[in-house]
Formats: sequence, structure tokens, C-alpha cells
Amino acid sequence: MAARPLSRMLRRVLRSIARSCSSGAPVSQPCPGEPSQAAAEELSRRRQFLREHAAPFSAFLTDSFGRQHSYLRISLTERCNLRCQYCMPEEGVPLTPKADLLTTEEILTLARLFVKEGVNKIRLTGGEPLIRPDVVDIVAQLRRLEGLRTIGVTTNGINLARLLPQLQKAGLSAINISLDTLVPAKFEFIVRRKGFYKVMEGIHKAIELGYSPVKVNCVVMRGLNEDELLDFVALTEGLPLDVRFIEYMPFDGNKWNFKKMVSYKEMLDTIRQQWPELERLPEEESSTAKAFRIPGFQGQISFITSMSEHFCGTCNRLRITADGNLKVCLFGNSEVSLRDHLRAGASEQELLRIIGAAVGRKKRQHAGMFNISQMKNRPMILIELFSMFQDSPPANLSISPWDPFHVQGLRLRASFSSQMATLWKGRGVPPAPPVAQRRLGSGSPQRHYTSHADSDANSKCLSPGSQAPATPWGPPSTSEQLTHVDSEGRAAMVDVGGKPDTERVAVASAVVLLGPVAFKLVQQNQLKKGDALVVAQLAGVQAAKLTSQLIPLCHHVALSHVQVRLELDGTRHAVVIQASCRARGPTGVEMEALTSATVASLTLYDMCKAVSRDIVLGEIKLISKTGGQRGDFHRA
Repeated sequence: MAARPLSRMLRRVLRSIARSCSSGAPVSQPCPGEPSQAAAEELSRRRQFLREHAAPFSAFLTDSFGRQHSYLRISLTERCNLRCQYCMPEEGVPLTPKADLLTTEEILTLARLFVKEGVNKIRLTGGEPLIRPDVVDIVAQLRRLEGLRTIGVTTNGINLARLLPQLQKAGLSAINISLDTLVPAKFEFIVRRKGFYKVMEGIHKAIELGYSPVKVNCVVMRGLNEDELLDFVALTEGLPLDVRFIEYMPFDGNKWNFKKMVSYKEMLDTIRQQWPELERLPEEESSTAKAFRIPGFQGQISFITSMSEHFCGTCNRLRITADGNLKVCLFGNSEVSLRDHLRAGASEQELLRIIGAAVGRKKRQHAGMFNISQMKNRPMILIELFSMFQDSPPANLSISPWDPFHVQGLRLRASFSSQMATLWKGRGVPPAPPVAQRRLGSGSPQRHYTSHADSDANSKCLSPGSQAPATPWGPPSTSEQLTHVDSEGRAAMVDVGGKPDTERVAVASAVVLLGPVAFKLVQQNQLKKGDALVVAQLAGVQAAKLTSQLIPLCHHVALSHVQVRLELDGTRHAVVIQASCRARGPTGVEMEALTSATVASLTLYDMCKAVSRDIVLGEIKLISKTGGQRGDFHRA
């Protein structure tokens, strides 16, 4: 009941922050708010004057197709404090010796040259740019370059909250923060490090300091985070975010697979099913993003369609790698070393001729997605995104007791953004509700995990304490013959083409008897491998979606709902698992529910086997099913 007033209060606070110049709004951005009519007319006159008297754009930064490159991305380092799976090979990458990387003075020399020729926007990237010790000084030096309008940074957010006040004073005017999931355990799986709560704190700090919009980059990967699209969109209801969904792109070592890529149109269709009023926004000619907004929402969403719908025709970007190579195309493998020419004493004109020759060789567009995946190119970490500290141990960042965005489940509803308003109440961060619950008559502390943070009032999926559907439960209608064999007794998939689509629901369960030692460690979340219940929950959800790939004769089912619940039973030193699945189609989802419960139990075994081998998996069974020609089933 309090969520809506809290959300309204959030919007008032954020608007007041945005209107106040003293709040720390970025120096190079005007204060948000409606300009007066006189000011608007003056701004229009200035723009018209600049258009009429503008000098010709640099020939050195103009390619043979007339594209003018006014945007430069500079990688400050190859190192990173994360190891994102889509960014780099799992085994790591050989890093360039420090002596071969650009020095600070070389970075600034090249930046001055490009800005002098017409570059008006520079974005600092990595690796992770905010681990470079002199990043604040680099921003301050760039701010002094006449003609440079925007200084941005793309960061993983781990160090952002600590450094952003200094960076803002130095002149940082735009922020992109990478965040691929709203589930802490999944975050750790994707980036192979902890740090979810530090990223949340960085987003909080950026909004608090007046950056608007704060861009959040999300690489969408099938089977990993595409089920969180609606949750990310819901964030924009009450927060000044631009959530940018990026199609999964191939780079050396990230094991790109077309099946993992979720296309822009597929994402858009999914979002429009929830918000049909989604409207397209106008965009600049050189924009890489297709922008949309839901009427009434404070923020917006965007799509970076590098794979399915390239934007090469209006590309205005150039890249300088940390070792000083100029890349005229992110997907191209052609590079020229500006570092070597700098260190050989090349004059400014000689450097410009080298740059101009490279820009002139830029192709009309990059190769198609399937050709790109076969091309030899740097891993993304060595171009401009995220990686690791190759020679440093992983940061031992403990999980904070608070959850800034109240992210507790795999599937949050559209009301998610109003729930998040508690994050900003008083511009502070409240403690999250405890996940430990005391249940069962034994009185032992029970850790209870569910893949939904809230219950679905319209859901037919059963959970402990829920009422059975009104549909009468009759004896199951079974076949007297096996259905997965043909007339000659050979294995065959059932043809469901003639069956009508109906709502199908199935619930399955399993029990894992851990024994007292492992049970206590799971209960107290002290296993060295991590939180066994969360990992098992994720495994159960993933298994349900992959059932047709695991069970040979199963049909692929487009699930509309998966819920995995795990409860600790202190009397038996056991974990009770319940998996429920829902879909609309011509075939049931019993196998999806059973596979989900089974894989969740196997995952618990894997998490606990180092503590005890006396673990028993059992009681795997179908609890209920509804829908279909054979009638409903409910186990007594």
C-alpha cells in the first residue's frame, strides 16, 4: 500500500535534485528543467549561427563514405577487477607489458590532436578505466581542451561511488555503467567476482550527483538474463535511467554462439507485451541506440543492435586501445600503432596523415554476424570493455547486508520500480528484509528461497499453503500404450501439431537429505562454494528452460513462468525443493517441472559434497498437473 506514495516521493526528491545547481550537476551539462522562451530562442539563434559559419570538418577524420568521426573512445588500461564472461576468455588474456602501454602524456597528446581536428566527445574505457590511478587527473586535463563538449566513462561500477565526486569536479559529464543482472548470485556467476552491491551504490551515487540519464548497459544473453528484460524496464518508471540492451557480440574467447544472441526485435516484442504503449523516441543521426520510452516513466530504454541491424552508415566512432593502436571499427581486425609513431618522434602532420590513411580505409560496414564470429579480433577486454586483474587475486568483497534495489528473486513484477523507491527514501539505503524465516513446528531457523519476490494472484502454480484450483481433481487419464514409440517399437517424438493450445501447469518436488553437518552449513550460509540455496534455485530455473535439450524426445516449450522454492526442514536435516512451471501450448510441462526439481537437487549435492558424501537425493515426483486432454492430476 505504501509503495505508490513512496514512489511519488522518490520522483519529487529526484526532481528537486535535478533542478538545483548546488546539487552537484555535471559542470558541462545544463541544469535540467524547462528553459525560458527567451533562452530557447537565444539557443536556437546560436545553433543557426554555428551551422552557417562552421569550419569544414577535418579531412583526416572523414572517411571515403563521408562519415565524420567526432567521437573518440580511449582505453586507459587492459586490466579490470571483473572477469565478465562475454568480454574475455575464461582462462584470461596475456596483458601488454606496462612499457608498451600509452603513458598519460601520450594519451593527452593524442586527445589534443583529435580534438583539434574536430572530435567533440571522448569516452574513457578499459579494461576498467576507474582502476587507473590517475584517471581523475586525466579527466581534468581533458576538460581543458577547447572544443571538447563531452567527457564520458564506461565503467563496471565497482569503484564508481568512491571516485565519482572527484570525477565530477574534474569535468566528467556522462556515465555508462555495465550491469547484466539484478540478481546478486547471477551477477557473481556472470562476472566471476563479487561486487553487485558496489555497482548498486555507484548507480545510486550517479543519480544523487545529478547525472541524467545514468546509462546502464545490459548485454542480453539467452538462457542467462533474457528473463530479466521486464525487470530492467521497470527500473525506468521512477529512476532517471537509460537502460541500454546490447545484443551479444562475438570476440575472441567469449565462445559466441548465435543461439545465445537475443535480437532487438525479440526483446522489443517481449517488452511490448507488457507495455504496449511503448513509444519510439527521436535520435541523433550518429546514435548507435534505438531509444524508447513508456509514457509516464521517468527514464527510457534503448537497444544497441550491432548484430541484427548494424548502424555502420552513420558511425562516427574511432577507438584507441590501451597499447596505442587506432581501430576504425570495433569489429575490424585492422589496426595501426599511433604509439610507435609517437615514440619515433613523428610530427603532428605525420600523425594526421597516418590517422587519415587509416580512417580512409574504413569499410562501408562490418561483416555480417556469422562472418564476424569467424574473424580474428582482439578479445573485448583488449579493446575497451571489462576483464580482470591478471596478476592480482580476486577482490574479497563481502556481500553487504543490504540490498539497494531489493532484488531477491529471479522474476520481479512490474511493481518492482515502486518497491525500489525505498532505496532512495531520505537518500539513504535501507536494510533488506531478512531472507531467513522461521517456519515449521521444529522452531529451527529456516532459510526460504523462491524464484519470485512476490506471488502471482492469477497464477495456477501451486505453492505450500495455496489453495488448489477450482477445477475438480479426477483420476488421471492414462494411455494403455507407450506414446513415445512408433508402430514398429522405435523411439519417436509425439506429434502434437493437431492438439489445441491450452494453459498447462505442473508442479514437481524433490528432497535432499544433507545430514546434520552439511545442513548446518547450508542453514548458516557458510559453505566455501557460496550460497547453496541461491545457486540451486538458479540451476532449477535454468534446467526448466533447457529440458528439451536434456531429454531427447521432449518438445521445446516456451515457458511463461518458472518458480523454484527451497525450504530447510530441520527435523530431517533436509532441503525440500518444489518446482512449478507454466506454459500455454499443445503439450504439458511435467518434464520441465521434474527436470527443474532434479537439477536443483543435484546442484545442492555438488555444493555440499566436499562436506559430506552421505547425502541422499530422493522423493522426486510429480505433485500435480493441469491442462491437456488427459485431464488434471493431483497427488494425494
